[in-house]
Amino acid sequence: MSWSIEIDANTCIGSGMCAGVAPDHFELVDGYACAKQAQVEPADEVVDAAESCPVEAILVKDADTGRVVAPEE
Repeated sequence: MSWSIEIDANTCIGSGMCAGVAPDHFELVDGYACAKQAQVEPADEVVDAAESCPVEAILVKDADTGRVVAPEE
């Protein structure tokens, strides 16, 4: 199983919370969040990063089923 990470560039405000919570998975590029890899192995810190985003610009989904993993609604 793997997860896909999508970042809504129009929503991102560049708070850097994701890079602070999960630096192995996220970085800021030109002031905006960027996933280091579009698909990752399931990891708690990826969920934590999505949950910590103040504008919910990060969407984590199961790559096989499309089920939203985070943020929780």
